[in-house]
Amino acid sequence: MAYKLSLLDKIALSDTLPAQQALANTITYAQAAERAGFHRFWVAEHHHSKDWASSAPEALVSWLLAVTEKIRIGSGGVMLQHYSPYKVAEVFNVLAALAPDRVDLGVGKTPGGLPLASEALQLEFSDEKRLPFAEKAALLSRFLGGTPLEDGRFQGLAATPAPPVAPMGFLLGGSVDSALLAARLGWQLSYAGHLNGNEENLRKTIAAYKQATNGAVPQLALAAVIAPTREEALAIAETIYVYKVIFSDGKVFSLATQETAEEFARQSGRHDYRIEQQRGSMVVGTARDVSRELHGLHQRYGIEDFMLELPMRALEQRLQAIEALADVRLQLAA
Repeated sequence: MAYKLSLLDKIALSDTLPAQQALANTITYAQAAERAGFHRFWVAEHHHSKDWASSAPEALVSWLLAVTEKIRIGSGGVMLQHYSPYKVAEVFNVLAALAPDRVDLGVGKTPGGLPLASEALQLEFSDEKRLPFAEKAALLSRFLGGTPLEDGRFQGLAATPAPPVAPMGFLLGGSVDSALLAARLGWQLSYAGHLNGNEENLRKTIAAYKQATNGAVPQLALAAVIAPTREEALAIAETIYVYKVIFSDGKVFSLATQETAEEFARQSGRHDYRIEQQRGSMVVGTARDVSRELHGLHQRYGIEDFMLELPMRALEQRLQAIEALADVRLQLAA
């Protein structure tokens, strides 16, 4: 098998799993992933959430780098619309200086929370000075690595310290536009297959990225429900939904619960929307079933890095799943 496996952790909360324990579980999960030979471990960004404890990925990345040794650690991702590109570059340059050649900076375009949280995060921003996302990402890309800018408004300014190896940049997205932007930035594209399971869109996006980068292939993020038997995996998958708030202008936001989706719509102040309950886009089965699916995607598209989100809430289920995936890879490699 020529491809690598990586993990995304959203750090799920529940009535019986408070934040302190959920965050402690993330350490256990990352360390287990490292032992099992996974390539990357990323944490997400969600704000004012009853469902997830991952509101500050930069803090979690620092923590996880300190309790692991080799696995790459990163954000999946920093929601750049809320932040100064210069400050994000400073933070990740510090992290990359602490753990050279182990830091990934995944950047996302969505808000990662409800409108009220976005308003609070952007409290000091003015509409007149707000940069479009592509411009913010381009500025961030120039600051990564810590070398002074050679031209423009910030000529001579550097985001220090300069790490031995710059953080590796990823753009999270699921469209041809995202592919082209990632290519312009010189970043890898992390295709959000766990949010957009349309294979024709995947094909077009991969083709656009390959053409724009002289043959590079994006990372593919997928949700995978893995259990000892296919029947058990299907039973778990049947309990997992995503709630999409769909506005009349085509904007779509994915939320974890009906309650959160309704609150998102209320806080938006808009009335031109509908909420759809949908099955999540997932690969479902035993570790061997899932490995077979991944191998097929690798064969068809040349995917070399799969970023897996395992939406099973119980830590033990996720630990068993990554151990089973590692065992299957060893068996197939023998």
